[in-house]
Parts: sequence; structure tokens; C-alpha cells
Amino acid sequence: MTRAGRKRPAGLAELGISLDLAPMEAKLVTELPTDAGWQFEPKWDGFRCLAFRAGGDVEIRAKSGKSLSRFFPEVLDNLGAVAPKAFVLDGELVIPVDGALSFDALQMRLHPAESRIVRLSNETPATFTVFDCLLRKVRQPLLQEPFEERRVALETLFKGIDEEEAGLTITPFTRDRRQAEKWLNDRQVSVDGVIAKRLDLPYLTGERAMLKVKRLRTADCVVGGFRYETERKQVGSLLLGLYDKEGLLHHVGFTSALADTEKPALTKRLEKLVAPPGFTGNAPGGPSRWSTARSADWQPLRSKLVVEVRYDHVTGNRFRHGTRLVRWRPDKAPAQCTFEQLS
Repeated sequence: MTRAGRKRPAGLAELGISLDLAPMEAKLVTELPTDAGWQFEPKWDGFRCLAFRAGGDVEIRAKSGKSLSRFFPEVLDNLGAVAPKAFVLDGELVIPVDGALSFDALQMRLHPAESRIVRLSNETPATFTVFDCLLRKVRQPLLQEPFEERRVALETLFKGIDEEEAGLTITPFTRDRRQAEKWLNDRQVSVDGVIAKRLDLPYLTGERAMLKVKRLRTADCVVGGFRYETERKQVGSLLLGLYDKEGLLHHVGFTSALADTEKPALTKRLEKLVAPPGFTGNAPGGPSRWSTARSADWQPLRSKLVVEVRYDHVTGNRFRHGTRLVRWRPDKAPAQCTFEQLS
């Protein structure tokens, strides 16, 4: 198999499962289920995908249905090198960097230049972490089998495979809710959350039939600026900052979870603190993939206010999504709001 010029593999049509199969998804909940009959697995921060193999033909499909094969040639080669000749697997593409999973490294792969993709596949190879087996014999799908049996099929498929050497890994699990709670609360464990799957559940393609609890964390941030609402001069969002080791305040995200009843008084309070520069490091409106048409429309503040916010993901020293305001922290000195909180 070559890494260049791959075409859609024709032999995969013989598997008996459509390449356009929509993965089963998870519904977001706030707590793990307490009744019996559940398996708990880490929720990985990567690209969800399905992997198909029939003989020498291999394909990787994203949750959207688009092919990821050309962007992860090393994973395609790894899947084609293992002993089993036919399978359909559900899993997650992840790239470990310096002991943690890097979502940025994954996104860098989605690039039109094949030379860059090949270089990155050697410098930061991706691992396919597998958590479900949908087929391991041609024309014998396991979609209607209970998850407990599909897990046995997955472990049987992986029997004899050196996971580290193969560049593939089977996800760990527990059926002990207390252990799953530890995964959520242990800051030293690099997981994005926990997925809960019923042991008797068939594979319900495209449905949110599993449960997921995200690992939410909090951080104290300096309010380095704010934006007005689009159509009126009232605060719409707070711009958040953290200090680096050199003492520079970098823009790391925003929170717009502000109560309407509090906005008039908060706007007056913020306007009294308006003064440049607001951020002394990376500032809103700088060139980045987060920039929008309104990025430059913000008011800088003196570094006086601190808020505690709840967040889920950090990517490239930024909160990947909007955060939720937990509380104001008048007891906290702005200088104490550093990146070290995110480690």
C-alpha cells in the first residue's frame, strides 16, 4: 500500500456495512448513571471515526461521513498491517504530544499539501483508539448484537496484536462507577470525560444512545476587556486573560453567561475601568483561527477584576469553547491568574 494517490477502495463494498454508516453518538448528561448494567470508558479528545478493512483495502471515515484517509496515512498503513483481514471498527484518532493529547496536532493534518501531511505523520504519528467492533467477518455485521458481546469481539480481534508496535490501541474500561468518577476528578488523568454504555445496547447508528459526562474544570481569569452587545451599548461578553511566566497577560477566551438583570450595573462598572492595553500578550483581534468580523471591537480594561469560569477544552493555550461564569473573585489577586492552573 502506498501513501500517495489513494483511491476509494472498491473491495470494501463486500463487507456488508455501508461506508456511509453514521456512528452511534452520546447524549450529554451531568452525572453518570447509578443503576447496574453499564460500562464506563474514557472520552478521548480526538477525531471520531469508523475504520473499514477488506483484505488490502482500508478506509477511515469521519463522523461527518468524509474520508480522513489521505490525512492520516500512517493510521491507514497500521490498519492494513494487522493480521485480521476484515473488520469495521469505531474509535477515535488521537495524537499524543508531551504526555497529553493534542487537538491542535490533529487539526494541522487537515491540510491540502500531501508533503506536509507525510512529514507530520512521521513527526507526530496518530494512534487509533478503538472502542467498538461492528464487524469482524465479511457480511456478518454485529450491529444488532448487545454491546457486551461486541466488546468481546473487539478483544478477540486485538488478541495477539502488539498495540504499541501496531499504532492501535483498545480503550480501557471499568464497570465500577466509583472508578469512572475518579477519571473525571483526577487532574493527572488525561481524559476529556467519561462515556457510559449499556451492556445490552445494540449499535444504534446515528442515535444518541450512549451517555457522556464531560470533565469540566475551573480557572480564575483576569477580565482584560469586554465587548458590547451587537445592537446596544451594554456588556455582552467578558474577555478573559491569564499571565505567562514573563508576566504578560494573554487573551484565552470569553464568557457571555451574564444575567440580563445584572448587565446594566456591570456595564457601568466595566466602563469605569476602560484603559489600554488590556492585554499585554496575545490580544483579541490578533491573527488566529478564532478571529471574527467583530474581533477588533472590544474595550480594554485595567487588570483589576477576576472571575472564576468553568471550561471543558483547552487548545493552544485557549479555551476552545465559551466558558460559564461561576463567580466573581474579589479575594483573588490578578497576578495569581496564571497558565499553571490549566496543567
